[in-house]
Amino acid sequence: MGTRSLWLVRHAQPLIEPGICYGQLDVPADPQLTQSCAQELLKVLPRGTAVSTSPLQRCELLAQAIIGLQPDLTVKTDPKLQEMHFGQWEGRAWADIDKAELDGWTDDFADYRAGRTGESVRQFMTRVAAALSEIDPARDTLWVTHAGVIRAATLIASGIRHISRADEWPTDAPAYGQWCKLTLPTHRNHHGHQP
Repeated sequence: MGTRSLWLVRHAQPLIEPGICYGQLDVPADPQLTQSCAQELLKVLPRGTAVSTSPLQRCELLAQAIIGLQPDLTVKTDPKLQEMHFGQWEGRAWADIDKAELDGWTDDFADYRAGRTGESVRQFMTRVAAALSEIDPARDTLWVTHAGVIRAATLIASGIRHISRADEWPTDAPAYGQWCKLTLPTHRNHHGHQP
């Protein structure tokens, strides 16, 4: 059984004040940092890699920068690669969100809809798992995406498809403009491991 790699790159620094919950808000990313991320990534990305991007502009800008530097790559936009939707919390400072709401989220971490109208972690992980199931088993893939998607994909690739407690959610993710790589088996299942 062979393996293929899933490269997970996080968009560059978004142009928004620190401490704001921005989720699916369509905020731009720093253009210079986006360009330098594309240049660094292409030094290590295998030729012929399939590229999929979140439709949010902070990711699309990076995908376009990658294609600009390596025009033989093609990009597919996939809404399943968007960050988790935080509902009414989006655009607000995390520090201003009512503690009772945040406690409600952590107390029912799998099924509480973030910001009342957003996604639950279960819905979010199901969405990311669906994107993982569509990866072409014959070639390496790059996702231009967000920290939450990278965390969810890492869990799912390790065989964890559902979590029920907030402390089970990974805290590690690549910094803005950085990436990680998951090694996935080439046969169609959801088990994998991190190298």
